[in-house]
Amino acid sequence: MGRLALVAAVALVLAAPALAADPTTKPLPASSLQAPSPRLTKADVTRIFLQDRKVASWLNHYPEKGRTTDANYAKGSWKVSVWWGAAGEIATGRVDDMSGAVTEAWTGPQVAWKMARGYSGAFGGNEINNAGIWLAFCAVFLLGLADLRRPLNLRNLDLLALLSFSVSLLYFNRGHVFTSVPLVYPPLVYLLVRMVWSARRGRLATGAAPVWPVWLLVAATIFLAGFRVGLNVSSSNVIDVGYSGVVGAERIAQGQSPYGHFPVEDSLKACGSKDADGEIRDRIQTNGRCESANPQGDTYGPVAYEAYLPGYLAFGWSGKWDTLPAAHASSIAFDLLCLLGLALVGLRFGGTRLAATLAFAWVAYPFTQYVSSSNTNDALPPLFLIWGFWLVTWPAARGAAVAISSWTKFAPLLLAPLWASYPDARAQPRQKLVFLGAFLAATLAVFSILLLEPHPLAAAHEFWRRTMSWQIRRDSPFSIWDWRQYHAGLPDLHILQRVLEGLLIAGAVAAYFLPRRKSPLQLAALTAALLLGFELVLTHWFYLYLPWFFPFAAFAVLAPVPDPATVTRREEVPLAARTRPAS
Repeated sequence: MGRLALVAAVALVLAAPALAADPTTKPLPASSLQAPSPRLTKADVTRIFLQDRKVASWLNHYPEKGRTTDANYAKGSWKVSVWWGAAGEIATGRVDDMSGAVTEAWTGPQVAWKMARGYSGAFGGNEINNAGIWLAFCAVFLLGLADLRRPLNLRNLDLLALLSFSVSLLYFNRGHVFTSVPLVYPPLVYLLVRMVWSARRGRLATGAAPVWPVWLLVAATIFLAGFRVGLNVSSSNVIDVGYSGVVGAERIAQGQSPYGHFPVEDSLKACGSKDADGEIRDRIQTNGRCESANPQGDTYGPVAYEAYLPGYLAFGWSGKWDTLPAAHASSIAFDLLCLLGLALVGLRFGGTRLAATLAFAWVAYPFTQYVSSSNTNDALPPLFLIWGFWLVTWPAARGAAVAISSWTKFAPLLLAPLWASYPDARAQPRQKLVFLGAFLAATLAVFSILLLEPHPLAAAHEFWRRTMSWQIRRDSPFSIWDWRQYHAGLPDLHILQRVLEGLLIAGAVAAYFLPRRKSPLQLAALTAALLLGFELVLTHWFYLYLPWFFPFAAFAVLAPVPDPATVTRREEVPLAARTRPAS
C-alpha cells in the first residue's frame, strides 16, 4: 500500500508540468480573486457611526442642517467623516464591516490633531508616562524639597503648583483636551503672581530652611541623573521636534540653510511603504536621498539646528525617522548641561547647599524628564539662560545668552530689556552697550548659516516666512485662545488674548526700570514671570514648555533669603553668606 502511494505521488509530480501547460485548463474567474464585497451599506455605516455615544455627544453642538457625511470602504473597514459648515470636518472614525463596531471615533480637535487623541506613549514613550514612574518622580521632588516640618509653608504650595500640571497631563494622555487645557491656567497664574510678588519684595521667604543634608541631595542627584540617562536610552521616543533638529543639522553640515529645505512628501517618488494611515512618508527628495518627510520642521530659530551639529557629526543620520541616535545624544547632553549649569548657579549664589538643591530640583522634576524622553529641543532655551545667569555680572555673557536662547524658540526675546538692566537700570551706558553689542554679535553668529545660500536676503525672508510668521498665524486646540475655530458654542477669546499680549509686552518694558536695582533673586523671579506670561498667552502651548521657566522659578522659591542689612554691592557673594532665617 505504501509503495502504491509513493508511485502515485511521483506520477503526480511528473504530470504537473503537463497539466499546467494544458491549454484546456480554465483559469479561475477574476471575481474569485477580488476582495469580498462589504456586508454593510454606506447608509448602515453612517447610521452606526452617528449613533456612537462619543460622536453623538459632540455632534449635539451643531445643527443637523448643513451637516454632510461620507463613508468609504477598504480592506474590511469603513472610514466615516462628518463635516459641518465653517467648522469643517468635525468627526471621523472607522467602523468594522463584519461586526458593525465603531473601532475609532475622533471628534473636535482630535480630527486634525493626532496628538490630541491620547495615544499611549506618544510623547516620551511608555515608561515616563507610566503612572508609577511619574508619581515616583513627583514624590521624590516633593519630599526632597518641601519643608516637612511646616506643611502649610508657602514653599510647599509653590512646589505643589509646579507638580499640579501632572493632573492636566493625565487628561491629555486620555484624549480629553477640553478638560486638560483649562487645568493648565490656574498653576500658571499662581506661579506668575508668586514670581511678581517675589520681585516686588525681593524675597519669597521660602528657601532658607534646610531639609536634607547636602550629601544626601548630591547622592540622590547623581542617582537620578543616571536613571534619567538610562530612561532616555532604553525607553523614549523622538518626536518631530527632535527629528527636525537632526535634519537641520544635516542640512547645515552639507552647506545648506535648513529653511525651505526640509524633506517633504507631496509630488515626490515614494521610497517606503504606507503607514497605518495609508501615508507614504519616505520620499526621494530633491537631493536624491530617500528621507522621511517633516515639512514643518524648519519653524524654529537657527540655534535649534546648530545645537544638534555635534550629535549629527558623531552619529550621522540615515535619512529616516528611525531611532535617531543623534537626537538621543543631543537631548541627554542638553539635560546634563542644564543640570551642571544649575549646580554652578547655586554654588555661586548660595553655596554648596543651593548648588545641590537646584541640581536635585532639575533631575527630580518630572517635566524635565518628559522633555528628555521626548527628545525635543525644549531644554535649549533654559540651558543658555542658566549659563548666562551664572555669568550674570558680565554684560557680554548676559547679552549673548539672551540672544542664543531667543534664537532657539523666540520667547526669551522678552527678557532682553530685563537682562540689559541688571544689576541697576542706572548703570553706566558702557555696560548697556556691551550687552547690546554681545546680543547683536551672537545674533549675527547664529544667523551666519543663511550665508550658505546663494541669495542670503531671500534666505532671510524664507526664515521669517517659515518661522515667526508661521508661528504667529498658527492655530491650535492646546490653549483656550483658539477654541472658537470649532464653532461649538465655545467663546471667542482672541480679543482678551490680544489685551494680555499687550500687557505682557508692557511688563517686559517695565522690567527694565522696576525694580531699579535688581538682586539675583529678583532677576530670576522676573525671568520666570515673563516666561510664564508668554506661556499664558501662547496659542499653541504644551507641557514640554514648562522647563523654560522652571529653573528660575526654582531659584526664586529655593534660594536663601537675603538679609538687607548685610547685602554688599558684589552680587557674586554667595547668598548663603548673607542670609537670615525665614520668617
